[in-house]
Amino acid sequence: MSATTHRLEVALNPSSIAIIGASGDPGRIGGIALDHLSRFGFRGQVFPVNPKYPELAGFRCYPDVESLPIAPDVAVLALPVEDVAPMLERCHAKGIPSAIVYAAGFAEIGGEGSSRQEALLEFSRRTGMHIIGPNCMGLAQLETRAITCFAPTFRLFPPDERKGGISLVTQSGSMCSDLYVTGWMMNMRFRHFINTGNEACVDFADYLDYLVTDQGTQIIAGYVEGLRDGPKFVAAARQMLQAGKPLVLLKAGESERGSEVTQSHTAALAGNRAVYRAAFAQLGVMQARHTVHLTDLAYLSGFPRMDSVGRKVVVASISGAMGAVTADLLSAQGLELPVLSQASQSRLMETVPGIAMVCNPVDMTGQLFSRPRLATEVLQTLLQDAAANVLLVYATGSLFERIAPELIEVAAGSSCLVTVVATSGTPETRQRLEAAGIPVFPDAARACEALGTAARRAENLRRASRWHALREAEDAHRTLAGSAPLCADEHQVKQWLHGFGVPVGKVEAAADPGQAEAIARRLGGPVAVKILSPDIAHKTEVGGVRLNVRPAEVRDAARDMLDAVAAAQPKARLRGLLIQPMESGVGELIVGVTRDPVFGLVMTVGLGGIMTELFQDVAHRLLPVDEEMAREMLTELRSAPLLQGFRGKPAADIPAAARAIAAVSRAAMAAGPALNELEINPLLIKAKGQGAVALDALLLTTTE
Repeated sequence: MSATTHRLEVALNPSSIAIIGASGDPGRIGGIALDHLSRFGFRGQVFPVNPKYPELAGFRCYPDVESLPIAPDVAVLALPVEDVAPMLERCHAKGIPSAIVYAAGFAEIGGEGSSRQEALLEFSRRTGMHIIGPNCMGLAQLETRAITCFAPTFRLFPPDERKGGISLVTQSGSMCSDLYVTGWMMNMRFRHFINTGNEACVDFADYLDYLVTDQGTQIIAGYVEGLRDGPKFVAAARQMLQAGKPLVLLKAGESERGSEVTQSHTAALAGNRAVYRAAFAQLGVMQARHTVHLTDLAYLSGFPRMDSVGRKVVVASISGAMGAVTADLLSAQGLELPVLSQASQSRLMETVPGIAMVCNPVDMTGQLFSRPRLATEVLQTLLQDAAANVLLVYATGSLFERIAPELIEVAAGSSCLVTVVATSGTPETRQRLEAAGIPVFPDAARACEALGTAARRAENLRRASRWHALREAEDAHRTLAGSAPLCADEHQVKQWLHGFGVPVGKVEAAADPGQAEAIARRLGGPVAVKILSPDIAHKTEVGGVRLNVRPAEVRDAARDMLDAVAAAQPKARLRGLLIQPMESGVGELIVGVTRDPVFGLVMTVGLGGIMTELFQDVAHRLLPVDEEMAREMLTELRSAPLLQGFRGKPAADIPAAARAIAAVSRAAMAAGPALNELEINPLLIKAKGQGAVALDALLLTTTE
């Protein structure tokens, strides 16, 4: 293997394969893969291993791995779980560099199975052997016919001579088969079929790292239940972004992480599902909602004008009703149907007398049959109009066949993506359109859903490039000088945050009620009095907050507070009191950072109060976050209009809020591995031009 060859090349693109536990029965696990290699003509060497047979499926059979004439690239272990470890040792002794383990009975069953898997990982580390699985269905490199998968799917939906640029990688064997079949029915052809299994030694991100270097792979479509290594996944996603290879994923098992042990609101809001969705969008990954959607996205990604997809679509339909339905479907995806220019509308009315709708959608009606090349004139008018960059055409039956040549002609002269919805028509016509760069969907809802996701991806790709650049810059300049203070109370946290540019306003600590009163009199006006303790996360729950306290009343309020908190939390360390002036503004934000077990530091921003608590109206980002990203987060909130001068109320100081959010990101990034959670709740946003101020701050570290 050369220095430039990926370490997984021999396993995923082998030139020689041993089937250990091979069977002459093409219905058994040890016989299905062997049958595939024979039936479809694997372009390499095959070595069945079974002492019972001299020959299997037309291949010479060997009694044991030691008698093989060479060390093959990969050994497929079609063996019971108890025989796996001893056989791997024998394969390693033979010099075989990689193995595929079908057997179940490892970590997925817990107990003894977990011990077996740990031993498997230790073996891989010790020997350097690349082990696929265990508990996996196997692999298929469909161009070379290196099909080591035991799924009988390929017998019903066989690979043909067409090369496929789509590679499947899934954490479920049956899902891999389902996606293959769904795509095959859509006339798609695949390159790799990868089922990762338990990922004991090679995880999901490792396969992505390989596929981004695989020249034959142009698109990666996958199914994931959970990622083991977030940073490695982020690195692979960046490589795909740089290589221009779309990544489409279906994420299942999105149950929210339990929040009963969390101490901050942020941790309860930043659940598993929300973080994955935010991470995928931020990395330019297209997230599918279901298997058909995933297949449609992979299909659409194979067309050269896919990257030009935007939010503005012109619809041309032979049916006024379907035009209206399609318009609704596109709008539901957040896409726009801009009105055609007056010149285009006039031209359409002159071209097609009696045409029903000309603004968008356009009702082409059956009059396209009335004279030759009428469809060409209509379609050229639509494509020459500057209103949109996607033309979606609905046609069916004989009209679909009739206008197909004209669609091909006009699409060739346009930079727009021309897409067709055809509920009927011959496969030959469909293939001619696809060859001309025109995707053909069998259903309007599927087309609209795919276009909506593609349009969002185009926006996300720009953001992803910017985020990766920001992340590099942050990594280059990060120092330990900002390490998070341990066992910190609110005053210490605010002082630390202030060093990064977080606006904390006037705030002073008092050792006792007398000092608290003196501070309040010096500040003037009503103040907030809060308990100061590193052990109390939610002060209001123990009577540790008093608002709008006049200076003359501060001493008594502080004394009562200390007594109440001491009674409620007798073991809490009480360090005194915090005094700050009462503030007023336009709105309140919750700004928090949590440490996600997969992706690391994740920021959550939401409008404070009922919108956040009841409606989960929040936006998430992987750190770092700059001011531009912060403004985008605020814009994403459903409650964003409340900050923009809703119904005559003052507009909030959005730039100040964005600066504060970016400063929180800098603090969290500099905090080091001790940071577990950081929260400002609330961040008060004042009227435009008047700034923002962090009214409360919470820091939880790993030592707490």
